[in-house]
Amino acid sequence: MIREGASHYYTTSPVFHPVCLSSSWGPPVEPLLCLGLALRLPGRRYRPQICSGARIYFILEEGRVRIESVKCGTAELKMGSLLSYFDRLCGRQRGKEEERHLRANDRPFNLSYQYADNAIKTSKYNIFTFLPLNLFEQFQRLANAYFLFLFCLQLIPQISSLSWFTTAVPLILVLSISAVKDASDDINRHKCDKQVNNRKVDVLIDGELKSEKWMNVQVGDIIKLENNQFVTADLLLLSSSEPLNLVYIETAELDGETNLKVKQALTITGEMGDSIEGLARFNGEVRCEPPNNRLDKFKGTLSLNGQTYSLDNEKVLLRGCTLRNTEWCFGLVIFGGPDTKLMQNCGKTTFKRTSIDHLMNVLVLCIFGFLACMCAILAVGNAIWEAKEGSVFTAFLPRPPGVNTPLSAFLAFWSYVIILNTVVPISLYVSVEIIRLGNSFYIDWDRKMYYPKNDTPAQARTTTLNEELGQIKYIFTDKTGTLTQNIMSFNKCSINGKSYGELLDFNGHRMEITEKTKKVDFSWNTLADQKFVFHDNSLVETVREGNPEAHAFFRLLALCHTVMPEEKKDGELYYQAQSPDEGALVTAARNFGFVFRARTPETITTVEMDTKITYDLLAVLDFNNVRKRMSVIVRNPEGKMTLYCKGADTIIYERLHPSCNKLMKVTSRHLSEYAGDGLRTLALAYKDLDESYMDDWMKRHHEASVAMDDREERLDQLYEEIEKDLLLLGATAVEDKLQDGVPQTIEQLAKADIKIWVLTGDKQETAENIGYSCNMLREEMKDVFIVAADTAEGVREELQKARRTMCPGAPEKASVIEARAGLFWRLKTQTVEDEKVDGEYGLVINGHSLAFALEKDMQLELLRTACMCQTVICCRVTPLQKAQVVELVKKYKQAVTLAIGDGANDVSMIKAAHIGVGISGQEGMQAVLSSDFSFAQFRYLQRLLLVHGRWSYLRMCKFLRYFFYKNFTFTFVHFWYAFFCGFSAQTVYDEWFITLYNLVYTALPVLGMSLFDQDVNDRWSFQYPQLYSPGQLNQYFSKKAFVRCMLHSCYSSLILFFIPWAAMYDTVRDDGKDIADYQSFALLAQTCLLMAVNVQLCLDTHYWTAVNQFFVWGSLSAYFAITFTMYSNGMFLIFTSVFPFIGTARNSLNQPNVWLTILLTSILCVLPVVAFRFVLMQLRPTINDKVRYKMRKEAVPAPTPRRHPRKVSTRRSGYAFSHAQGYGELVTSGRFLLKRPTKSRSTLFSQVDSPLAQNQPQQYRTITEVPEEPQST
Repeated sequence: MIREGASHYYTTSPVFHPVCLSSSWGPPVEPLLCLGLALRLPGRRYRPQICSGARIYFILEEGRVRIESVKCGTAELKMGSLLSYFDRLCGRQRGKEEERHLRANDRPFNLSYQYADNAIKTSKYNIFTFLPLNLFEQFQRLANAYFLFLFCLQLIPQISSLSWFTTAVPLILVLSISAVKDASDDINRHKCDKQVNNRKVDVLIDGELKSEKWMNVQVGDIIKLENNQFVTADLLLLSSSEPLNLVYIETAELDGETNLKVKQALTITGEMGDSIEGLARFNGEVRCEPPNNRLDKFKGTLSLNGQTYSLDNEKVLLRGCTLRNTEWCFGLVIFGGPDTKLMQNCGKTTFKRTSIDHLMNVLVLCIFGFLACMCAILAVGNAIWEAKEGSVFTAFLPRPPGVNTPLSAFLAFWSYVIILNTVVPISLYVSVEIIRLGNSFYIDWDRKMYYPKNDTPAQARTTTLNEELGQIKYIFTDKTGTLTQNIMSFNKCSINGKSYGELLDFNGHRMEITEKTKKVDFSWNTLADQKFVFHDNSLVETVREGNPEAHAFFRLLALCHTVMPEEKKDGELYYQAQSPDEGALVTAARNFGFVFRARTPETITTVEMDTKITYDLLAVLDFNNVRKRMSVIVRNPEGKMTLYCKGADTIIYERLHPSCNKLMKVTSRHLSEYAGDGLRTLALAYKDLDESYMDDWMKRHHEASVAMDDREERLDQLYEEIEKDLLLLGATAVEDKLQDGVPQTIEQLAKADIKIWVLTGDKQETAENIGYSCNMLREEMKDVFIVAADTAEGVREELQKARRTMCPGAPEKASVIEARAGLFWRLKTQTVEDEKVDGEYGLVINGHSLAFALEKDMQLELLRTACMCQTVICCRVTPLQKAQVVELVKKYKQAVTLAIGDGANDVSMIKAAHIGVGISGQEGMQAVLSSDFSFAQFRYLQRLLLVHGRWSYLRMCKFLRYFFYKNFTFTFVHFWYAFFCGFSAQTVYDEWFITLYNLVYTALPVLGMSLFDQDVNDRWSFQYPQLYSPGQLNQYFSKKAFVRCMLHSCYSSLILFFIPWAAMYDTVRDDGKDIADYQSFALLAQTCLLMAVNVQLCLDTHYWTAVNQFFVWGSLSAYFAITFTMYSNGMFLIFTSVFPFIGTARNSLNQPNVWLTILLTSILCVLPVVAFRFVLMQLRPTINDKVRYKMRKEAVPAPTPRRHPRKVSTRRSGYAFSHAQGYGELVTSGRFLLKRPTKSRSTLFSQVDSPLAQNQPQQYRTITEVPEEPQST
C-alpha cells in the first residue's frame, strides 16, 4: 500500500526489482532487503511486495518515497524512531533546523523529522557511564592524576622506599568520597527529571483521549489541559472553554509575573470546542520558526482546508506556564522537551569551581615544579657522593649488577619523588571536602535562616562553593518574588486635598502601625473583603457621611478597570485582574462601599452604599505604554454620562481643567510623600460629558475602530480629544510589599562593598518604585540615568553621556588589561578596571536598549557606565539577557558574582553566575532546583554572605595556610637530612609516622580549627559588614600568602632538623650509654615536628571549643600511645620486620635533654611568628584586629529600631500597571461573556481570596525629625 495524503494506490502484476532504500535524513537501511522489497520501473504505478508476513508503509512526498513504518503482525516499527536510533548509534547529530513543519494527529509524519520528544534530562550519568565518566572527571584534577602516577612508581621496587598502600589507600578513599557525593547529586537530578517526565496529561490518540506521561507526548499531538495544570509543552492553542476562545495563564515560571496573561485561539480552530470527533479529524499543518529562546516572539502559519492563517505569540502557550481560571483547553504540540522555549532559556549546566580551587590547581602545578627541582638537586648530590664517597664502600656493599653512578642518580631522583610527595598530600583534598561538607551543614542547620511560615529551612544544595560565598563582589537579583512579595495593598490615598491612611498622635506625629494596631471595622458592609486591612477610620467616616468627592473617588475605582468578577455564592466575590494593582484598587473600593459586582460587554453593575446600580459602558479608552492612562465612559441610570480616567500623575496633570490648579498643588505634595515612601501612585480624574457631543464622538469612534488603515493613530486622536479639561479627584498609593528586611539587607550588603544589580522582567516604572523602596535609588543621588533609546546609536549616545557626566576626565576608550591565568596559564583574561566617580549615581536601562548595549561593539561602554553607578536596574529583560549581563561582568571584572531569583525566568542567570541562590517562594521550584543555595526570604542573604560565607572563606584559607605549612615543614626536614645520609633516599622519620602523620596525628586538630574557628561572632559580623571586604580582595590566601607559608616552613624545618641534630650529636645517656643512633634521632625529630605544628595551630585558632581542645590533646595523646605501642617489645616480636624501632621510645623519652630539645625547638619555631604578628598589629592593624579588640572591650549593643525621617520625593511614580494593551477591547466585545454550554463547570478560581486578602499590615514606627549629630574627626 502506497499512501499520499489520503489517497491510496493499488496495482497488480508487480515486476520485482530488489532495491536498497536510503534516506536523506538517515543512514542506508540495507536490512530491509531481506523483506523482499520490490518497486516497478520509474513512471509506472507500483507497490511493494512483502515477504514473511511483513508490510511496509510508504509516503509519497515531493517526488520522494519515504518509509513510514514497518509492520509485522501486531508489531509496528516507526521509521522515524528507527532512523533516530541509527543516527544516535552512528554518532550522527540532527542538523540545524531551519523551519519546523508538523501535521496535527499524524505521528508517523512528524516522527520522520526526528523532532525531540517531550522528555527532559538534566542528569549527567547513568548506571553504565557513571564509573568511567566520574573517574575521568576526577582524574582531570591534577593532584589525583599525580597520585595515580605516584602509586605506579611505588610498585617499582628499585626506586620505592615506601610501601604501595601509603598512597593507594588515601587515593581510593578520596575517589570514593567524591564519587559518592557526585552519585548522590545525580540521583537527585534523576528523581527531579523522573517526577516531571512522569506527570500525566490527556492526549488525543486514535480518536480517544488517553492519559499519557509527559515524556511520551510527541510533536503534533493534541492534548487537553484543565484548570491549574502546568502546560506540558509549547502548544498552539486550538480551543478553550472560555468565550472568544480565551485562556488565562500564569507566567511566573517564565517572566516572574504572577498576574495572569490572556491568550486567544484562532476562530477557525476555536469552533471545534471540546468535540473529540472534530479534534481527531483536525489535520492542519503548521510551519513555524525553529526552536529558540525568544519568549516574546513567535512566527508561523497554519494551513487548513486550503487556507493559511497567521500565528503569533498570542496563540501559543509555553511550557512552564500554568492554566488558571479556564476549565479546559486543547492545544497542538509544537515544541517538546529540550526544544521548548523554557528549556532553551535554561542555559547549560556548568561545573562550578571556586577561585580557591583554581588557585590550588596553579599552586599544585608550581609545587610539582618545585618538587622536581628538589629531587634534581638531590639526584645530582647522589651522583657526586657516589662518585667521591660511594666507591669506598663498594668493597663492603657491592652495587647490584649494571648499576653505575648515573643510573644510581636516576633511581635516586624517582625515590625522592616518592619520599617528598607530602608537599602535595592527598589528604588535603579529603580534608577540603570534609570542611566544605561541615560548613554546608551549618547552613542547613541555621535556625536564623529558617522560615516558619512556609516551614522552609535554608539549604546548601552543593558542597563545593561555600568559601566562594565570602568573596562576592556583584549580586544580580530578580525583583518580583525576590525583593517583593508580589502582593499589592491599598495603603494611602488623597481625596480632594486631604490625605488618608496615616495615624497621627495628639502632637501630629505619625504613629507606628503594628499588627496590634486597631483595624478599620468593615462589618457595616456585607460585601466587604473581611481580610482587607486599613487603619485610618477617618476615611470610612468620610465615605459614610456621604462626602461627594469621596463617593466619586471610589466610584471611579469601581468602574475604571478591566477586572473580571466571579460570584459563587451570594456575597462571595472573587476578582481576577490582569494587574495586581487593579485588583488592590477594586478591592479597596469594594470595602469602602462601592462594590464591583458584574460586567457584560455593554454594562457594569455595582453596589454603591447598599444600592445596586447598573451603568451603561459606552467606551473603554485602553491603556498602552505611550498613553500611560486608562479611561471609561459610562452612563448612569439617570442618563448622565461621565468619563473616568486614572493614570500616571504627570499625564493626568497635563489634561486637567485650570480650575484644579490649587487642588493639584496639594495633591502633588501628597504624591511626593507617597513616592518618598516607595509607594506606587496613580492620579484620578473625571469629566461630565454632553449628550450631543458624545453622539458625534461615538460615531467617529466607531468609524476609527473599524478602519483598516491608521486605526491606532485615529483612535489616539479621539482619545486625546475627549480626555481634556478633566477634574481632579485625588490620588491612590499602592504598595508592592517588600519582603521583610529587604532595605536593611541591601544597606548591609552595600556597606560590605557588594554591588547589587536588579534584573527584572517588570516594566520600568515598577522597577524604579521598588528601587526607591529598597533604598537602592535615593533622592541623595546626584543623578539617575534612564537609558531607553530605540536604536543602537541612541543607546550608545545615552551611555556615553551618562559616563561623561559621572567622570568627565575618563578616556573615551576603555582600558582593557590582558593577562594569562589558569592551569599552565592557558586562559586569556581581560579586565576592565573600576573608574573613580565623585558621588553616587543610578542607572536604569530597559530590555530593548539592553539588547543593543549587549552587542559586541557596545559591551564595554555598558560595563563602564554601569560599574560607575552605585545601583543598576535592568527592566523588561529576557532570561537570556539576564545571563548575558552576568557573563559580561564575569568576563571583564574578574570578580565573584552571585545571582538570586525565584522563578524559571531566573534559571539561566543562576546558572551563569559563580553562585546561584534560589528563593523558594510563590513561583515554583525551578530556580531552587537549579541553584547552589536556597532559602525562603531575601533577607537571609546577608546572613548567608556576611556570616556563613565569610566564616567559610576564613576557615578554608586558614586551613590551607596551615596545611601547606605543616607539610612543607615535614618535607623540608627530609631535604636537609639528605645531605647527611649520602643522598640515599633514606627517610628521616619512622615509616609508620610518615603514614599516620596526615591521617591521624594532624588531621583532627586542623579539621577542628577549620570547622569551628571564627574571628568574631555573628552579631559582630552584622555590626561591621566591612569585615567582609578582605575576602573580595583575596587577602587571606593568595600566591603571596603561599610563598610566605613556604618561607615560614623553610625556617621551621631548619630549626626542627639542626637543633635536634646538634642536641643528639655525641650525646650520651645519664648512664653513659650512646644515644646518638638513627632511631633515636628519628623519634626526636618527629616529636619536635609534631609539637611545633600543634603550637602553631594553637596560635592560629581564635575560637576555642571543647571539640578543639579534645582534638589537639587527643592527637598528642594518640601519638605517644601509638609510638610506645609500636616501639614495644611485643610488637617487635610479633612483626619483626614491620616494627624495627624496639625500645627507642622508652630509652629516649626518659632523658631530660630530649624534652629540653623539644621545648627549645617549639619556642624557636613560634617566637618569630608571635613577634611579627605583634608588630604588625601595632603598626598596621587590619579591620579584623580592630573589631576583635573592640569586642574584648565592650559587648555588642542590642539592635535598635531604625528611625528614618519622612522622605519627600520630587520624583513621580509612573503608571505601574502591567496588564496588556488591548484588553479593554476584549471586555467590550459582544461575544465576550457568551458562555459556551458546559457540563458541570468545575471551580475556575484557584485563588479563593483576592491578592490583597493575604496582606499583613505595613509596619511603621513613630517618626520624628532628628537633627544629624556632628561627626567627630
